[in-house]
Amino acid sequence: MSDAIDHAGISFRQELVRKGVHLSSLWMVALIFFWRFGTIHLFYFFGICFILNILCEFAYSMNCPVITPLYGKLFRSMLRKTPRRGEWIVSGSPPVFAAAALVCLLFPQLIAAQSLGVMLTADTAAALIGRRFGKHKLNKSKSVEGTIAFVLVGTLFSLAVFIAGGEFRLDLFIGAVIGVILAAVAELYEKQLHLDDNLTIPLLTGLPSALIFYFC
Repeated sequence: MSDAIDHAGISFRQELVRKGVHLSSLWMVALIFFWRFGTIHLFYFFGICFILNILCEFAYSMNCPVITPLYGKLFRSMLRKTPRRGEWIVSGSPPVFAAAALVCLLFPQLIAAQSLGVMLTADTAAALIGRRFGKHKLNKSKSVEGTIAFVLVGTLFSLAVFIAGGEFRLDLFIGAVIGVILAAVAELYEKQLHLDDNLTIPLLTGLPSALIFYFC
């Protein structure tokens, strides 16, 4: 297995660990999927998690006793850029909590779970497949292989969630596929858009299905 360093200084082994942490957030998807007390409660819950995460990362940058060494030991190797003393670098984690809160606020419950799960699974597939097998470059740092993996995994995950939810509708699934393709394009142009794909992917993925659900 290759352990080549990418343009951001991350080896393939480090990328595996990072994406393992990324996939660990699937507990949020499970919570949304099985929750039976109204998604507005989850909006508040994930919103509080977002605030606490931001405060924790700020405390880390300020060299706060206990928090800084603990956070550094657990997550420093996950950051694409090692922060200098006093430098506040927001990781990919706060946008994930923000995305979880927003999908719970804006989308029906099943679409909220589906859209957040696509971000976690399809983005992971795109990164790993692209790093390992990407030969045909797209937009400098992306690849055809990674983008195809994103669309395929996102589509399959969406299908699995809709079937498991017992509310499969062909129009919602078609909307989900359109959303996955939109999210793949946004992920492809992430740097040009200057937006975190942890936030844009769930919102774009769920938007077409949600519009169909609410207005059709």
